[in-house]
Amino acid sequence: MFVFVCAGCGAELTIPMSQVALPVHARQKYGNGTQLPVLMASGTFAVDPDPWGGPWRMWADVDPDEAEARGIYAPVRALSDGTPGASVIAPGDIRGTRLIPEKRGTACCGLDGADGPNMACEACDLPVATRIDDCSLWQAVRLSPDAVHRVPVGGVPGAPLSWAELVEARERTPPFEPIAMWGGRLGQDHYWSWSPRWEAAAGQALAHLLVASEGQPVRVPGGLTADVFQRALDALLPGDAPQRRAGLAGPGRPAPAAGADILLVPVHPETGQLWAPAGPVDSAHLVPLPLGVWLRLVDPRPYLPVPASGRLPRDVLRDDPLPLLPGHSFRTDRNTFQHTLVRLPAVRQPWLRTLLESVMQGNSPDVF
Repeated sequence: MFVFVCAGCGAELTIPMSQVALPVHARQKYGNGTQLPVLMASGTFAVDPDPWGGPWRMWADVDPDEAEARGIYAPVRALSDGTPGASVIAPGDIRGTRLIPEKRGTACCGLDGADGPNMACEACDLPVATRIDDCSLWQAVRLSPDAVHRVPVGGVPGAPLSWAELVEARERTPPFEPIAMWGGRLGQDHYWSWSPRWEAAAGQALAHLLVASEGQPVRVPGGLTADVFQRALDALLPGDAPQRRAGLAGPGRPAPAAGADILLVPVHPETGQLWAPAGPVDSAHLVPLPLGVWLRLVDPRPYLPVPASGRLPRDVLRDDPLPLLPGHSFRTDRNTFQHTLVRLPAVRQPWLRTLLESVMQGNSPDVF
């Protein structure tokens, strides 16, 4: 467990916190005017290894060797020169700070951090963090790495949960959820949609799937997995080459067939490590999925209501009416896809660079 303290005066700025992996949707911008929830679970923090926020440089002003040294292997619109290594926490876990009103940014419904750190230490007035809660952005506080220090607090650090314990907890991420909107004619409104978490997870996984494909068609398992990936793979990869096969693999699953070229595997939510297979498929290309998404794909049965008496418990679902389904096919988050693909060295291959440029120019819009 750790507490973050002000680098200027040593004042405590957070509750005790444990470190987890950065969610794949941390940089997602979803829809227009949508009200997204809090990014991080209370009591947890994650370190973002990449720079975030201004100042910015256009790609034309960046030396390609510098970009590659920063782990970016294909052109992007602009490159952040912000300090990397920010710790991301839930807004409710911050303590001893005040907002800086003149650092509101260009937001329309909240704060977007465009003007730099917008929270100062109450004790010494040092800018220490950036709160983000504008529409279409996940709500979070980013602690500036050059303005805060991480201090261990008492107690023996606990070991990360095992894969068996994680699977037993069965914390699956639903593929559909209600999306809240700001600014409706009658105030707040909602609509039923594919989950933004799933769209971001698919963006990351699709980038890895394309690299693993080596330019050949890829076939994923049927059902929900095909609903999420197959349409995009068919649109982006040629159909006249030998087909590669992808499968789902992970803890508690039977060993996949030896012929699987690509394996969709879970990421440990605490350590960020990929689950690794053993045996005849240990040479297969691994594609990361958030654990909650992976669990839902390998066990697609819905969470069913259970009988209850008296007042309805909070964790029991009603069976009237059934949830609505989204009105459109699944769409991958374009920005997460680009953010991932430009950081994979394989994107330097001509066919993959051409594909990326085509996607970013707006081609194949129905899959993004």
